[in-house]
Formats: sequence, C-alpha cells, structure tokens
Amino acid sequence: MIVRPVHSGDLSAVLALAQCAGPGFTTLPANEERLAHRIRWAQRTFASQVERADADYLFVLEDDDQQVLGVSALGGAVGLREPWYNYRVGLTVNRSASLGIEQQLPTLFLNNDMTGQSEVCSLFLHPAHRLGHNGRLLSLARLLFVAEYPQLFGDKLIAELRGSADAQGCSPFWDSLGRHFFRQDFRHADHLSGLGNKTLIAELIPRQPLYTCLLTEQARDVIGKAHENAEPARRILDAEGFVHQGYVDIFDAGPVIEAPVGTIRAVRDSQPLSLLIGSPDDQAPVWLIHNRRLENCRITVARAQRDGSNLLVDRSTARRLQLQPGNLVRAVALYAEQQQTAAAVLSGAAGLSQKHTPSSTSIALQ
Repeated sequence: MIVRPVHSGDLSAVLALAQCAGPGFTTLPANEERLAHRIRWAQRTFASQVERADADYLFVLEDDDQQVLGVSALGGAVGLREPWYNYRVGLTVNRSASLGIEQQLPTLFLNNDMTGQSEVCSLFLHPAHRLGHNGRLLSLARLLFVAEYPQLFGDKLIAELRGSADAQGCSPFWDSLGRHFFRQDFRHADHLSGLGNKTLIAELIPRQPLYTCLLTEQARDVIGKAHENAEPARRILDAEGFVHQGYVDIFDAGPVIEAPVGTIRAVRDSQPLSLLIGSPDDQAPVWLIHNRRLENCRITVARAQRDGSNLLVDRSTARRLQLQPGNLVRAVALYAEQQQTAAAVLSGAAGLSQKHTPSSTSIALQ
C-alpha cells in the first residue's frame, strides 16, 4: 500500500468512495463535477501553483494493483478566503445577589478562531479494506507530509470530526438549532455545505451567544460528540496529540480537535534517514516512511530496522517509494509504543519489545 497525490485518472474511484461514505462527508461530496474540480486543484497544489490560502492536498491510498481504496487530505489554511465558523462551548454565569440565585449556563459562541490554521480532512477508507495498517497509514501519512514541508502549513492542525446523526442521516443538533434559521433539513444543508456554500448557510445563523438549555435534550447530548463511524479516526489523532478544546461544528456539533504542529508525535519524532535495502527482521518495528518528494510524494508502511542514520527496508518497500539505496527518507515508528523498540535497536539492546501492536484499524471519516 502507498499514499500518493491524487491524479485525474482517480476521478471514478474517488467518486465511488464519496458515494460509499454517505451523508455527513461535507469535504468530499458525491458530485462528479465538484470532485473533478477538486482533483484538478489538488494537482495544482502539489505542483506549488497555488497560495497557502487555497492549497488542497488530496491524497489517495493505492494497493499494489493500483486500485484506489481510500482518500485523505490537508487544507493549507482555513478562513483566509471566506469566514470559517465554529461554535466555542463556553459558560455564561448569571447571578442575583438579592434573590440568592446563581445560574451557570453552557453557551455556544460563534467564532472564527481557527482562521489561518491548516486542516486534516476528507478521510475515508473503503469498509472492505479497514484492516491491517491501512487506516493508520491513510491518516498519519498526512502528518508525515506536514513534517517534511512545515513551511506549507499553519502553526496548528485542526480536524472537524463528523457529528452524531441517526441512521437516516438526521442531526439532532441541526434539527434543534440550524433548521429554524435555514428552514431546510440537515441532509440539504449538508449537501450545500459540500458544494462550497457553508459560509452562505452560516450567514443565516444568529451571531448572538446561544444558551444550550434552549436546545432539546437530544441536541445537548451530542454537542462535542463524534459520530460512531468517526471514532476510530479520532482515536488515531488523539494518540498523536490532538485534543478537543471546546470547539464544535456549526451544523452537527461534531468536535473540532487540534494540535500545535510541533507537538504532533509523527511530526516531532520523525527524522531523515538514509535508505538501505536488505531483509529486516520479521519482528522489526513497523515504520511510516515518506520519500521526501512533493509532487511525486509516496508514503508507505513497512517493517524496517534503524541503524544509526540508516533505515533498512526490503526491496518491495523501496520499489513502492520509487527510491534507490542511499536516498533519503523521512520516517517515524507507525505506533507510538514502538518508538521504544526502535530506540532499543539503535542502541544495540538485545531483543525487541514484546508490546502488543494492534493488528487492525477500523477507520471511517472525518
């Protein structure tokens, strides 16, 4: 498996993935014209032909038979071309000394606090291929790309996770709040958002702070709660250092998680190494490896052994990366718990860590 930049020949496969994802996948709508435009724009982005405000790095996961099995993306900066809205969950305290009453009311504040930050988005892996290291590769490849090209991104990465919805795709948060001002159901609003009309919809929502006590109980219960299909994606990002600081999506109240780029594990702990080709031990740690190219970026996972400034991989891994012995790669242990193993190998410690490594990752979307 490799992660690589999308190209025009991927349109039909990406459209099929968007259709499989269903409602709520606002950054990758199942609209052929819109997707074709996005793919063309992504190609311009990887060719360094757009400004950071417009950058859209769209990746695909491809197997050795060149079948596209998943997508993920990075946005260079949000909110620099049009306002980027979120709600911040805060607290309003009202007190009457004469009556001896104090009320602490959770409150939603409309804001543009994320303006200028970079976004990880559009993550979806076909259900039939949610096994092995596929999900983690598809998600973390973006972070390793940021580690290699930090100048292309903001100081912080954010991720808007899909919010809670029922089996029919209805959002209790939208039904209790948004539809009163937009007068459309969630699926229609979600569709328009996916077509690039999120700001238009946000303009109809009140700017005043909103007391959550005025919402239905069902709506209050889902504020900051990710859709069950997005939880695997969230756990991967949580392990990399992303946290929820109280920001939520204006449509479905899904959590917005964030992390300063320098604190993200895959960024902080990755390093350039020289590629060697050989036969790594069967118990060697699994590494996430980037060929350090931009327009011809290729990222994969493989068992590898580090020896000083060198990384030993097998021939098929080098072939997937389109590299030769002596070429430089950027690499990091795929799992945080394996970093200790890698360090032990480097220092010549006998034996490898026997910590359990998850054998499968179920990943949906964000």
